[in-house]
Amino acid sequence: MATEPHCLYCFETLVSHLENREGMTLKEIEESYDEYEKELEDASSGNKAESLDKRIPALERVAVSNSSDSSSTSSPASGSTMSLATETPATSTDSLPESEDEVITESPLFVTWNTVSPRTGNTSLRGCIGTFESQELAEGLASYAITSAMHDMRFDPISKRELPSLEVAVTLLTNFEDCDDAMDWEIGTHGLRISFTDRGRRYGATYLPDVALEQGWTKEETLVSLMRKAGWAGRRDKWQSVDLKVVRYQGKKKSLQYPEYKRWRDWADAKDEDEA
Repeated sequence: MATEPHCLYCFETLVSHLENREGMTLKEIEESYDEYEKELEDASSGNKAESLDKRIPALERVAVSNSSDSSSTSSPASGSTMSLATETPATSTDSLPESEDEVITESPLFVTWNTVSPRTGNTSLRGCIGTFESQELAEGLASYAITSAMHDMRFDPISKRELPSLEVAVTLLTNFEDCDDAMDWEIGTHGLRISFTDRGRRYGATYLPDVALEQGWTKEETLVSLMRKAGWAGRRDKWQSVDLKVVRYQGKKKSLQYPEYKRWRDWADAKDEDEA
């Protein structure tokens, strides 16, 4: 499944791009985050508190707040629409490892950027692009972190001043299956990829697994909305006359907001200074 280091890596990739500097690699972040978590655990239990306070005075508070704000629940608007890169290849039939203990090195994936309201905590979509072709994670996450932030045609490119309000969500896709019919899927479990031809024109679109549940849609409402997203302009009551090909899939998602990225990055910078 997607992990906190995957989310940190997307933030690190975007921030380093905006700051025109070299960012940390995924492997470096994974190793750093393991140590970061251990020190958080030590701080919460009172061990090494003095040395940690010298490094980051707020670290003990981070240990308390870490679980509550590192992966907040998105509002229904957060994933309401998704964008596919125009070069997205055909659906992969590969699945992620069944055991969560197995190390995932490649996967189909989506990177979603949301903005978080400081008043309500609700999220609004800011960019989302991914691929159904299995990607080596270090390369794929970096590529789509930038693509979804800068090249989602529905939005202006994300700017540096927006960083404090951002949330990133990484979804690793798995268990692709052809549906027996348009209703052969479960809300809250499956994402959908549809394709169809109407009046000589080909259409296609996808929704990630959380979209229908967040929106409170029925299956029919989800399918009609997805057809609209694909560009279909037919009458709503005629949607069942269209020969839909529906592929269902599942997603292993993780979300993380900028304040948690910033706390980890400050810790990493302070650690580097201590070791210099």
